Amino acid sequence: MKRLTILTLLTLLAISVSARTWRLQVSDNQRFLQYADGKPFFWLGDTGWLLPQRLNQDEAGGYLSRAAKAGFNVVQVQVINGVPCMNAYGQLSNNPQNPWDFSCFDSQNKGLTASYWDHLDRIIQIAEKQNIYIGMVCIWGGLVKSGAIDVEGAKAYGKFLAERYKDFPNIIWIIGGDIQGNIKPEVWTALAETIKSIDKNHLMTFHPRGRYTSAKWWSKAEWLDFHMYQSGHRAYGQRMGNKDYPIPDNTEEDCWMYVDSTWAYKPIKPVVDGEPSYEDIPVGLHFPNGPRWQAHDVRRYAYWDVFAGAFGHTYGHNAIMQMVKPGLGVAYASTSKLWYEAQQDEGYQEMRYLKALILSFPFFERIPDQAVIASDNGTRYDRLIATRGNDYLLVYNYTAGDMTIDLRKISGDRKNVWWMDASTGKLTFLGERDSKVFTFRIQHNPQQGVHDGVLIAVDAARDYISSRQTNILSPVEEKKKDLTE
Repeated sequence: MKRLTILTLLTLLAISVSARTWRLQVSDNQRFLQYADGKPFFWLGDTGWLLPQRLNQDEAGGYLSRAAKAGFNVVQVQVINGVPCMNAYGQLSNNPQNPWDFSCFDSQNKGLTASYWDHLDRIIQIAEKQNIYIGMVCIWGGLVKSGAIDVEGAKAYGKFLAERYKDFPNIIWIIGGDIQGNIKPEVWTALAETIKSIDKNHLMTFHPRGRYTSAKWWSKAEWLDFHMYQSGHRAYGQRMGNKDYPIPDNTEEDCWMYVDSTWAYKPIKPVVDGEPSYEDIPVGLHFPNGPRWQAHDVRRYAYWDVFAGAFGHTYGHNAIMQMVKPGLGVAYASTSKLWYEAQQDEGYQEMRYLKALILSFPFFERIPDQAVIASDNGTRYDRLIATRGNDYLLVYNYTAGDMTIDLRKISGDRKNVWWMDASTGKLTFLGERDSKVFTFRIQHNPQQGVHDGVLIAVDAARDYISSRQTNILSPVEEKKKDLTE
């Protein structure tokens, strides 16, 4: 009996530690996410939309392992993208005759017979071992728009999802799915409120249509913990005839403006770009023979988003989001590149530098501050964007042109200054400067393409990074090594 009691206590302790480690909450200033123990959480997401449908367990394990090594800690997936939906094993998510009756999949039967939902369970468990959260887009917006689910169906589906997954530690709920919130809002509300009434442990947001923010419809919704916007895939000037265009003309690539436009709604909540332009997808999405977004484009979106005040960023790749593999149809002019080959692409591998950069400095005090830039902010690709804490500042410069920076905006009579190459994470120490306004000129070869990067200035009394440090990853990787030894 004593041994049983000890085992029970150890089990409860393990559950408690797991919950404490994984549970996320909104920070006190309502602008960031953090772990329950107060440590910062920088969202670095990947859009693995069709992961549950197209990959088997071995493939899913390979994908998630590579994602973790590349620094990703969130993968956004479509829980179902059809009614019914089929996975790689030919298993269906729903009964076609009675789609919202989940009695054959309930928690009492879980694990007894293989099913679509057992496969999803296993993917989430594999992700947990890789320290990755699964962003659960419950049902894609087009299915709601078409009438595939009504309010009663949403309640039944929400009850099933919440009861099955409320005790999984690494879940983030995503209502919506590339849709406006004023389309069948009663269905979205029923789904969200049903899940929230059962699951008190996990955060929830709404994934909107391109160029929209969830705050437009759900700023007052009690079930929504943080906002999400979709900056989308269009280039400057690609209006494409939309009558209800939510942004000014010729600002289509200015993803940075969505943070302020979201915070214009009250109360303020944390915000993240849940779908920017994807690497290797046609510019404008619907022009298969045109140019494609490249690594430098996805870097630009990531730094613009985060420096504008987002608490993290979601990356996307054309081949990964639809898990391209032999024998399956593809969309959006995807090439012959397979999903695992795309995980080696430059943009995919370069997102980690942004994450390491932000986590190198005090996290919760960081604010966007264009007053750091003493020269003109610039427009379009020439736009400079600045963020800072009390004793550090960061300025992203896409074209690596001259920039005049006011070092007086942070503490310290002397400032240590670096340039970080956004494509490699390489740090170049530029020396120590007085607390004055300086014009910086980055040396580069204009024949070698894009030279985007970040000017870093830190109060010389602080040691967040060292003048001898050659890459922004260095201290982060050392910490990881210490934890595994």
